[in-house]
Amino acid sequence: MSVIRVEHLARVEGHGGIRVELDGYSVRRVEFEIFEGIRLLESLACGRSFRDVSPILSRVCAICSAAHALTSLKATEAAFGVQVSPQTALLRELLMRGENIESHALHFFCLALPDYLGYPSVIALAADRPREVQLGLRLKKLGNLIQETVGGRAVHPVNAVLGGFARLPAAEQLIALRRALEQGMRDAESAVDLAASLPEVPVCRAETAYAGVCAAGEYGYYLGEQVMWVHNGRRLRFAAGEYRRLTNERPVPHSHARHSGLDGRPFMVGALARLTVRQDRLNPGTADLIRRVGLSLPSNDPLDNNKAQIVELAADVEFAARLVDRFLEEGLADEAPVPVHPRAGDGTAMTEAPRGLLVHSYVYDEQGRLLRGDVVTPTAINAASIEDRFRAAVTQSAAGAADELKHKLEMIARAYDPCLSCSVHLIHKPHGR
Repeated sequence: MSVIRVEHLARVEGHGGIRVELDGYSVRRVEFEIFEGIRLLESLACGRSFRDVSPILSRVCAICSAAHALTSLKATEAAFGVQVSPQTALLRELLMRGENIESHALHFFCLALPDYLGYPSVIALAADRPREVQLGLRLKKLGNLIQETVGGRAVHPVNAVLGGFARLPAAEQLIALRRALEQGMRDAESAVDLAASLPEVPVCRAETAYAGVCAAGEYGYYLGEQVMWVHNGRRLRFAAGEYRRLTNERPVPHSHARHSGLDGRPFMVGALARLTVRQDRLNPGTADLIRRVGLSLPSNDPLDNNKAQIVELAADVEFAARLVDRFLEEGLADEAPVPVHPRAGDGTAMTEAPRGLLVHSYVYDEQGRLLRGDVVTPTAINAASIEDRFRAAVTQSAAGAADELKHKLEMIARAYDPCLSCSVHLIHKPHGR
C-alpha cells in the first residue's frame, strides 16, 4: 500500500490536509482532513438580545462578514415578521456585490492564478508578472470601497442594522464610488481576458450536483427564500425552513467538519453552482461572459469554479455601476429602519456568500433572546463535494506520479475557495424537531 499526503494545504484559509491510500492502482481511501478547532460563536450568541446576534455572528468570517451580517439580520427579521423596504434590499444587495468582488479577486489572483502560471505563490508571481497581481489588488480594493460606502467599513459592516440602515451613503460617496467603478469595469474586462487565456489543466472529470439560492428577478446574492438543487437534468426546490434536508450534517472520523448530501450525494455550492442553477435567468451580458471564458454549463470540471468567479466579478462590477447610477439619478430616500418588535418565534434565512449557500437559522423567546442558533457555511456544505472530487481525481490519475497527483488535488481544493475555519461549528437541534 502507498500513501500520498498533503500535510498542510497551502493558499486556502485555515488548516487542512489530504490523505490518499492506494493499493497498486486501486483506491482504498481518500480523505479531506480539516483539523480546525470548533467554533463556539453560535453558543456565545445564545441568551443574548436579538440586537446583539448579527454583530456577534458576523465574526464567523472576516472575508464574508457582510454576508454573515446580512443573513443574520434577514433571519431575525423573518422571526419577527419584519419586511424591509425595496431600497434597503437594493443597498444590501450592493453591499454583498462588493464583498463578492473583493473575495473573488483575492481568490482568483492571489490563490488560484499561481497554479495556472506555474508559480508557488502570489509573491513569486508578482516578481515576474506584477501587472496581473496589481489588477487583482485593484479589483479587491474596489470591492472594499463598495463595502465601505454602503456598510461603513470594509470588514464587519456597522451601517446595516435590523430593519434597514443606520446611515445611508452620501451623494459625494456615491460619486466617488462611481468614478472608481469606471476603472473597475475596465479592470473586469482585463480579468475576463486573463481567465479566458488560462491553460486547461486536466485534474478530473466527474458528474456534479449543484445547489444555490433561487429568487425571482435579476441574478443576485441577497434575495431568495428557496434553494434549487440540480443534477443531471433533475431539479428540486427546498424552502428556507427545509434547509436541513440539504445540510444534513453528519460526522466523519477523519475531519472536524461534517459532511452533507442529498440522498447520499454530495453537492457543490459557489459561483459555478450559481451559474448552473440560474442558467435560465442569466442576462445576455452574463451569458456572453460565460462564453468568453470558455465555460460550458453544467460543468464536470471543478476548476471551472475559478472561471465562474471571474464571470460573477465582471457582472457584479457592471451591476454596481448601474445601481449607483440609479441612486445618483433618483436619490436615496431618507428612510429610518423599520421598527422591530421582538416576539417568540423562529426564522431562517439563506443568501449566497462568495463561496456559496449560507444559512442562518434562529429561535427566539418572547423577550427577543436567542434560544438556539445554527449557522451553516458554504465550506461546511462543500466539504463532502471536495472529497468526492478528490476521489474522482485519484481514480482517474492513480497511475500517475505522486507529485503530479498531489498538485491536482491541491488545485481542486483551491478551486472551491474553501474557508476551512468556518466549516467547523456546533449544531443546534432545529426548533420543534
